[in-house]
Amino acid sequence: MIRDILKQIEEVDAAIGAQQEPLTDEDAALRSALLLKRSNLLNECRELSAEDKVFLARHPRRPKIDEYIHALFTDFFEQKGDRQCKEDPSILGGIALYKGLPVTVIGHRKGSDLASNMTYNFGMPGPEGYRKALRLMRQAEKFGRPVITFIDTPGAYPGMEAEARGQGEAIARNLAEMSQLTVPVIAVVTGEGSSGGALALGVANKVLMLENAVYSVLSPEGFASILWKDASRHGEACEIMKLTAQDLFEFHVADEIVPEPLGGAQLDHGALFACLDVALTKNLAFLRKFSGNTLAAQRYKKYRQIGQ
Repeated sequence: MIRDILKQIEEVDAAIGAQQEPLTDEDAALRSALLLKRSNLLNECRELSAEDKVFLARHPRRPKIDEYIHALFTDFFEQKGDRQCKEDPSILGGIALYKGLPVTVIGHRKGSDLASNMTYNFGMPGPEGYRKALRLMRQAEKFGRPVITFIDTPGAYPGMEAEARGQGEAIARNLAEMSQLTVPVIAVVTGEGSSGGALALGVANKVLMLENAVYSVLSPEGFASILWKDASRHGEACEIMKLTAQDLFEFHVADEIVPEPLGGAQLDHGALFACLDVALTKNLAFLRKFSGNTLAAQRYKKYRQIGQ
């Protein structure tokens, strides 16, 4: 299982990192053996199950949206608030430059430890977060900026206060209005994309999925609980749900799969950013050829045809 392989890779990396320069002949031989072991372990990651991919999609060291922004964009200017109720920190959004082109960047924000996870509500937005995202999309349309969204959420926040403030309406309005935007929209599923909480940022002309990302109507645990009344069967649910990037590319839900380093994006952020940069450049250049009405019509047609 991928969990055990990654644990062994961490142990090998720790052993390599503990070696001190200059290396003796004995140390050099040990390093060569460790590097060979690491290479063999990575080769075991070439054939992953759907359950393995769910594990990688949720890995705590997987790149977060602020890291994508720092690596791929310049001059990012964050914008806050939905202008109705309050600021929701679980959605990060603002204006940036992508290779000199003004764009609007929006995405789910998770933390990297317990304290930041609590601050960002584990990447589960309330209605204010989705209204903030829609405000930024409308602004992007007004000024002709492409919209790039980053999807990584276990779902919208299901609390009573979120429902009382219109969670369902906020998500539904995003779906309706995103389908009509007259600027290019690219959605990148970077980790787990679950339920309407993910789809509220996912109505795009092009949907890119990282190789080990997942995109589904609900979590495998939730699926198993509903179908079999047994959340422990989540591994079986992963296979049945067809939630991997490869499955969704085959079903024409995802338009492109962005390669990850062997063993997952958490092992080499830089390599992942380089691959995603190529994909964004290509798809932005393609979409910018079309008029606003054509983009809206193509997006509408894309989603109407899913499942046919």
